[in-house]
Amino acid sequence: MSDQVRVRFAPSPTGALHIGGVRTALYNYLFARKMGGKMLLRIEDTDQNRFVPGAEAYILEALKWVGIEIDEGMGAGGPHEPYRQSERKPLYRDYAEALIANGKAYYAFDTTDELDAMRQTFESQGSAFQYNAITRTRLKNSLTLPADEVKAKLAAGEPYVIRLKVPAKEEIRFQDLIRDWVNVHSSQIDDKVLLKADGMPTYHLANVVDDHLMDITHVIRGEEWLPSAPLHVLLYQSFGWEMPRFAHLPLLLKPEGNGKLSKRDADLGGFPVFPLEWKDPSTGVVSRGFREEGYLPEATINFLAFLGWNPGTEQEMFTKEELIEAFSLEKIHKAGARFDIAKAKWFNQQYLKQRSDESVAALLGDALPAHAAAIVHLLKDRVTFPQEIVTQSRFLFEAPEQYDEQVIAGKWNADVEGVVRAYAEALATAGTFNAETAKEILHQVTDAKGVKMGKVMQPLRVVLTGAPAGPDLMLSMEIMGKEEVIARLETALTRLQTA
Repeated sequence: MSDQVRVRFAPSPTGALHIGGVRTALYNYLFARKMGGKMLLRIEDTDQNRFVPGAEAYILEALKWVGIEIDEGMGAGGPHEPYRQSERKPLYRDYAEALIANGKAYYAFDTTDELDAMRQTFESQGSAFQYNAITRTRLKNSLTLPADEVKAKLAAGEPYVIRLKVPAKEEIRFQDLIRDWVNVHSSQIDDKVLLKADGMPTYHLANVVDDHLMDITHVIRGEEWLPSAPLHVLLYQSFGWEMPRFAHLPLLLKPEGNGKLSKRDADLGGFPVFPLEWKDPSTGVVSRGFREEGYLPEATINFLAFLGWNPGTEQEMFTKEELIEAFSLEKIHKAGARFDIAKAKWFNQQYLKQRSDESVAALLGDALPAHAAAIVHLLKDRVTFPQEIVTQSRFLFEAPEQYDEQVIAGKWNADVEGVVRAYAEALATAGTFNAETAKEILHQVTDAKGVKMGKVMQPLRVVLTGAPAGPDLMLSMEIMGKEEVIARLETALTRLQTA
């Protein structure tokens, strides 16, 4: 096994990559970078019946979006090509046959009908059927049939699968880097199919063979694979190979904390569970994505990093480089991690504030008609997602059709009207117009009229924007432009005459 740390992310192209899969990829990536190792990407497409067109490209795009860099594998190449399991099909048979030669596996010729009949027999007796050390002695395989008959069946091309010969009475133990020692009795494991009748390997065989051939030193994957780990340990032992270290990550739980997070939970809660928007090619159903919802990649990985890991300090905001420096498998906890979408939004707010106005404006493209950077500067501290700047900036380009009734009823009077009229006249003769001069001229007018600024500001905001509160009024006026401001003031004076 390699002296250098080598980890892999090995998704199946069966649809959109779940955000939990992105977290798994992130933890692999952070660990590899922390240890000066390599991050591999392998596509595990042995189950061709579940293959979904576009899923592989989606995986690559999602990892690229969040900034997970692949050192070797799909999209990067490397010495162990190909990295798509369907293209490695011939070598898996060789390894399965090698296990048969060593007495660790066997041919099974049972038909589907025969297995169904056996299953029904067990169920009628109130128990569940398992193809294992006990039942295999009563079934049609190379352990029960004469060698000549087995040879004849193979020569005749009769369909078969290759199954692992699980020991009858053994304790299988391995030390998980997160969960410590795991012990399973071999009676709990059935004789799993390693090679299917169509010649394709099952996930278990391909996974172990590829991890060995690609010198994987650490297998970091979701808790849902923990029940398969003892079987994989048996396979490593059967081949006589050194095992990688295992680390099984905690589940992502529903926002309320009870049960595993599902797409249905997300749909009901109005939040995404996929990194990118996904359109199902068979149904046309579109699922929302973190990217399209307005989450920034740096906020997304910071949020995901804390779903199961904690640095042990008070720090919450981490750049990718800081995450690499702080990360360790020892600080991953066993308990499930609650998917707190409110926290994801908080991270997004913080990172949005940190971004330059020009960077946020670039994200919005042509969505803002003019003064994009200035509008972003005005509003970015008040929003969670970049696209909210577009909706919240409409008042800059659309004069109010209605004014806040409560403010007008309580604060619009002859004194305020006089100030607004004088302000409109003073602005009309002003040369330079910006936030600073707009404020200066307003002070001059209120001082001349003997009216306190506090009595004017809210009604002035209402006649300019329609609303009683909002972002900096003087900056808003600068973006509106002098002519538009004067036009809105004159409209208000006509509509709200006090005399």
